[in-house]
Amino acid sequence: MSNNNSLIGSKIKGIRETKNLSIEEIAERSGLSAEQINSIENDVNLPSLGPLIKIARALGVRLGTFMDDSDALGPIVTRAKDREAESSISFSNGATDARKHMEYHPLAQQKAGRHMEPFIIDINPEESPEFQLSAHEGEEFIYVMQGEIEIVYGKETYSLHEGDSIYYDSIVKHHVHGAPGKSAKILAVVYIPF
Repeated sequence: MSNNNSLIGSKIKGIRETKNLSIEEIAERSGLSAEQINSIENDVNLPSLGPLIKIARALGVRLGTFMDDSDALGPIVTRAKDREAESSISFSNGATDARKHMEYHPLAQQKAGRHMEPFIIDINPEESPEFQLSAHEGEEFIYVMQGEIEIVYGKETYSLHEGDSIYYDSIVKHHVHGAPGKSAKILAVVYIPF
């Protein structure tokens, strides 16, 4: 299975250099540390979608710009048999030791100018998830296909099982992870206004 992490880091670096912006300038605009941006650009660690969204805003591009394969304008069909074989993006999900807890399978990489980012996400089991909450502009919809997940949203924690769904504003600090010791597969659609 191919992995998109290296592509994302080099695309971010390429866009930043094209716009003659320093890592420090992007750090200031995004509210992230220069070290965090440097590690993302050098493919050391993709913490979660939140920081990528903040970097996209700091660069003045859509999040999809980091993930696009091509620029199709018509409908995009992703077949189930192709999805697993296609590229995936692994996030450490904010874990302190950068284990890869979530594998994202993008479903619309060929769709140009999109405002939604749909993913199938495989969540690996952890006994005691360590995570950092993140907030960014937009909205998210999650549907649990298999397993059980927990979503920390503000001061609340929601448990979702197979067939359950949740829709929330991403501006509230949040984190999605598997229930302790449980794996899961979810459909997640992230909407980011541009």
